[in-house]
Amino acid sequence: MTRQKKIKFLNHLWNKESGLSGMFVLLVGMHFILIPLFSSYRSFMVTINIFWMLFLVSGIFSLAKSKKQTLLFSIIPLMFVVFSWITVFEQTPFVLFAEIFFTIATFVLLIVLVLKKVLEPGPITGYRVIGSIVVYLILANLWCVIYLFIYEQIPGSFSITLPPFESNTLLANFLYFSYITITTTGFGEIVPLHPFARAMVQIEAIIGVLYPVILIGRLVSDANENNSKKKQNQ
Repeated sequence: MTRQKKIKFLNHLWNKESGLSGMFVLLVGMHFILIPLFSSYRSFMVTINIFWMLFLVSGIFSLAKSKKQTLLFSIIPLMFVVFSWITVFEQTPFVLFAEIFFTIATFVLLIVLVLKKVLEPGPITGYRVIGSIVVYLILANLWCVIYLFIYEQIPGSFSITLPPFESNTLLANFLYFSYITITTTGFGEIVPLHPFARAMVQIEAIIGVLYPVILIGRLVSDANENNSKKKQNQ
């Protein structure tokens, strides 16, 4: 696949409603197959991160309202990439906190862009429902990154026993933990001990409960409004 075809493919995911289903397939494949089985290969994860940066940048160019807004938003993924590379060579407190700040900002920007597609004016379709699930998956990924940062910076913040499998990594374990937290399943084999870690778990659990309720309510409201307009025009 040439570079031009890749960019065209990424733009299609943002420009067409059907692209939301493409995002869903990509995230499901990454979260439930690639990360659990291949996250121990650093080069592979670097490739995944580059792809998502291209994906985010294509979304910024597709959905930004002006050139100024495009440039402003593009700074976030750019700084994320810069500090990710710096941490390979230098891990001072400033660099580590800058990296997690821009990582979180990148995920938040991605969530905002997808929600913009889901809630844009027009009829409520199955693709938009899939888009709302995409946001749910990205939220789980966001909290996974937060948990991993807390675990690495605050010794003893989590009680975790790593299963004895070669493909097993901290990233895969905290992604798993994030999903059982956001769905309020809570099997209990990974336990938050530090007060800050527990606070983050509580926030994710609350979001996991409230997000579907609020978004479903919004989508139903929009659908009813669209139906009312159709009846008035008939």
